[in-house]
Amino acid sequence: MTALRVASWVDVTEAEGPGARFALWVQGCTVRCPGCCNPRMLDPAGGRAVSPAEVVREVAAVRDRVEGVTLQGGEPFEQAAPLAEMARAVRALGLSVMAFSGYTLEELRAARDPGVAALLAETDLLVDGRFDRERPERERRWVGSSNQRFHFLTDRYRPGIERIRPGEPETTVELRIDGDGRVRANGWPEL
Repeated sequence: MTALRVASWVDVTEAEGPGARFALWVQGCTVRCPGCCNPRMLDPAGGRAVSPAEVVREVAAVRDRVEGVTLQGGEPFEQAAPLAEMARAVRALGLSVMAFSGYTLEELRAARDPGVAALLAETDLLVDGRFDRERPERERRWVGSSNQRFHFLTDRYRPGIERIRPGEPETTVELRIDGDGRVRANGWPEL
């Protein structure tokens, strides 16, 4: 079993995809989008090593409070095989899987990597495309730039869930204060 390099996770969030979700930020990314909102997650040696089974145990502990898991980073598809293993177990719990990637769906499929194919097969909702700071998104939730695309890979979610409706905020930002007094934020790239 291959370990994952993980930057962090949030057990329950409403800022990282549809409904309440377990959000996992992986460590390492070679895409290197200019203006990346998570530059500290680019180094593949950063973060910490955890097993897919450990992540699944954490997800199972909050299963009754979330509808799914969101994979982001870093670049999830650069750790596709262990994430596919984790995603398979998460879906067996009845939860959904959403993944963000700087790669396009076409690039992922062309990679012909069995791990990438396995992770795509376990993904309900994929957001793809490199972040482009010159093209900020203002009409859809969860994405940073207007070039990024939503792919509904299963029937779990339908197009339109990402649209901001009149009277709704553009985004949800969450702040948490850790036991040591550190403030953590998620839900908005500029934080």
